[in-house]
Amino acid sequence: MTSREVPVKGHANQGTGDGERIYETDLPARLDRLPWGRFHTLLVFALGITWLLDGLEVTLAGSVSGALKGSPALQMTNADIGLAGGVYIAGAVLGALFFGWLTDRLGRRKLFFITLFLYVGATALTAFSWNLWSFLLFRFLTGAGIGGEYTAINSTIQEFTPARYRGWVDLTINGTFWVGAALGAAGSIVLLDPDIVGGDLGWRLCFGIGAVLGLVIMFMRLWVPESPRWLMIHNEPEEAERIVANIEKHFHDQGHRLPPPEGKPLRLHARDHTPLKEVFSTLFVVHRRRAVVGLTLLTAQAFFYNAIFFTYALVLTDFYDVPSEHIGWYVLPFALGNFCGPLLLGRLFDVVGRKVMISSTYVLSGVLLAISGYLFQQEMLTVTQQTIAWMVIFFFASAAASSAYLTVAETFPLEIRALAIAVFYAFGTGLGGIVGPTLFGALIESHDRGNVLIGYLIGAALMIIAGVVQALMGVAAERRSLEEVARPLSQAQPA
Repeated sequence: MTSREVPVKGHANQGTGDGERIYETDLPARLDRLPWGRFHTLLVFALGITWLLDGLEVTLAGSVSGALKGSPALQMTNADIGLAGGVYIAGAVLGALFFGWLTDRLGRRKLFFITLFLYVGATALTAFSWNLWSFLLFRFLTGAGIGGEYTAINSTIQEFTPARYRGWVDLTINGTFWVGAALGAAGSIVLLDPDIVGGDLGWRLCFGIGAVLGLVIMFMRLWVPESPRWLMIHNEPEEAERIVANIEKHFHDQGHRLPPPEGKPLRLHARDHTPLKEVFSTLFVVHRRRAVVGLTLLTAQAFFYNAIFFTYALVLTDFYDVPSEHIGWYVLPFALGNFCGPLLLGRLFDVVGRKVMISSTYVLSGVLLAISGYLFQQEMLTVTQQTIAWMVIFFFASAAASSAYLTVAETFPLEIRALAIAVFYAFGTGLGGIVGPTLFGALIESHDRGNVLIGYLIGAALMIIAGVVQALMGVAAERRSLEEVARPLSQAQPA
């Protein structure tokens, strides 16, 4: 079956206004029945690499913090380092909201080029910062590009990925944040080494890594099509049909015999946009329980991650006397643990289920952080033991944090998916991500381990609370189509 327009009572097939044309389609079911193939692998590389960029940026900000404090042009303090982290997150929040709104209106494909272009330009300019305020401005714009990327990329990948792979794929992609973190750490090890580059030039070249990588990614994305699911509800069913048919043809050419689509076809009203009143009614009235879950998960992981990782280098330099040029060596094992978590645990989110896995990884992360925080406060850990403790904690926390984005993206309707990601990312990251680094920067500035422990306990409590909320109110979305998990707003009643 292909997408086709169906008669509307009281009208001819060709409707005269928005909402009067109704299409019957099996495109979502056809996408969900596909086996994993080369198309999906290339899609993951071209789009999922966004998380790698964010990991690169966050790691660079932490790894070069010592060099930034020693820069004649910037002369940053610990508090300034924390402020820079907060500014980056503020940019990501506002970028997510603005570009998320545009993504649902203009399409996924347009926006993942626009946001990547902004990121490349801003991170390149960061390398040329001449004082503290210029550095903060360019970090804000870099964050805006990354925040916009999250909304366009997560919605696109989920709308192409077959339902039975969606959890593992989404978590693994989010875990590539830590591949970027490893790249940033390795780059800082080389470029901050005074025997190789070092000095003021070293940290500037570090930020150049992101700009070069972003240009490569831009070319990789040229072949990625628009989401057929987005096209279908935006009055372009013919283009949606052409894209899906072309994907299926590649599988047929490779010898695959595709099973028939399952379930009844969808009946969808064509529309060019979703009014903001309907957006917020859907988010906070119709699906308010899901909204509470999404907000809680994203806020907890944002505080937990950003508070600790943005100030990771400061803890090593101020409490363990690690030279700033050696920070990268400690980031590498930390990044490895974070990447392995989603990679190794991700499949369980599809098999065991979302509610059990999400709640358990959140609670376990919180408990482990509280224990390691106490050991840190008691000065019972060497720098190596502290690094191992963080590796174990974030093996679980990385899977938990990735599942927060998965939850928000798959539990809200197609028409507002990108904006839903943006809204909850903005609220959660705004509350947890801006406050976290700023608070931890001030706590570390006190040089009192007891004060730092307070910050760790706040992060641990938030994670445990989020785990409990998920266990009580979460949605079992594993192996279900996106349209089954969240009914499209444009879905028409059966004939």
